[in-house]
Amino acid sequence: MESVGIAKKTWAFLPVGFFSRSIGKKLVVAVTGVVLLGFVTGHMVGNLQVFIGQEAINRYAAFLQGLGELLWLIRAFMAATLILHVWFAIQLKLENWAARPKRYEHNATVQATLSSRTMIWTGLLIGAFAAYHLLHFTFMSLHPEYKTLEDHLGQHDVYSMVILGFKNPAISIFYIIMMFTLAYHLSHSVQSMFQTLGLNNDQYDGGLRRLALAVAGILFVGYTAIPAAALLDILKLPAGVK
Repeated sequence: MESVGIAKKTWAFLPVGFFSRSIGKKLVVAVTGVVLLGFVTGHMVGNLQVFIGQEAINRYAAFLQGLGELLWLIRAFMAATLILHVWFAIQLKLENWAARPKRYEHNATVQATLSSRTMIWTGLLIGAFAAYHLLHFTFMSLHPEYKTLEDHLGQHDVYSMVILGFKNPAISIFYIIMMFTLAYHLSHSVQSMFQTLGLNNDQYDGGLRRLALAVAGILFVGYTAIPAAALLDILKLPAGVK
């Protein structure tokens, strides 16, 4: 009974319509942002196994596919998280535009950083890129020939698929530009997440800015290392794969 009472007191702090208010929407954007940041970090670590070799990245991909229905549940969860993040971010931006008097527009934009003012646009670009990326490498709809690639163990040859994909300079350059967009988005959003979650103050403000830049920089280098290595022929195709 005591635990039920505690739960009721906890939910009492959230008034009816909490998530229709700005603070509620900011909380949704912050929490979903943390989840998405965790995903892109884990995804990068998994992808970097391509530098270990063909067997390592193919074994990792086979493990993920072996999750079966659980993998689809994870994908559905991440898709819902992304949709919620974008939906509430758009609502907050529209509210901000509606509430800002035109005569104060110049002063407000002077104080705001360029990354913070363009977050909605960089976020939408990243969302569109995520859809393209899924069609390219996950569902292989854009390159159905990738589905037939197999290594000597009979596993799907993700190693060769990645290299073949990034051997195309246009795709690699586009990918690198989009990873810069992601890093630019994170350079402000990471600090903003801490602030919304109440983990920011004047004492730690400088440190959190540096942390946001460090996170953005690490992700940019980690993700772009793969297309760069494919273009520079550091990552080589196995014998017999063209």
